[in-house]
Amino acid sequence: MHDTITVRENGRDLTFSFDDINTFHGGGFPGGVAHGLKSMQAAFPLLSETPLERREISVLTAFSGPGGRDAIEMATRALTDGRFVVDRSIGGKDVISEPPGPYVFRFTYRGRTAEAIIKPGHVREEFVRLGAQTNRTAEEDARLEELKAEMAARLLPLPAADIYTARLLP
Repeated sequence: MHDTITVRENGRDLTFSFDDINTFHGGGFPGGVAHGLKSMQAAFPLLSETPLERREISVLTAFSGPGGRDAIEMATRALTDGRFVVDRSIGGKDVISEPPGPYVFRFTYRGRTAEAIIKPGHVREEFVRLGAQTNRTAEEDARLEELKAEMAARLLPLPAADIYTARLLP
């Protein structure tokens, strides 16, 4: 299934769906929720063949969006436990013409780190432009909301490996 992530807490498997995570998040940034979910789906299998103990995962990312943050928080509790760090310097500029932008996620688990970096073509320039624009009109706000929902709907059916390149870091 392309819309879930499974982790462990004290040996008990916990599976969270996109809908679970998006509800926890509040629904404002479904595209970001999808990115958080897909980055974990891409990276976690490199760290263990079994679900990761959620409270042993540390996160370093250039992505500061609330949807991605909440997706990772729900699965890992890294923000609550102080294991979630945003460092914009590990990503690129926030323009699609210069990937990867902020879509860089590093997950550390039991001494190993897996990095997930977005592949080109999954974030639309119009989304980035409207998201960065100040003083949007009501029509531009409505269009941005459409683009957020469209991104989630477009990414969720895809395997994580189609969206993110994941590798173990030395």
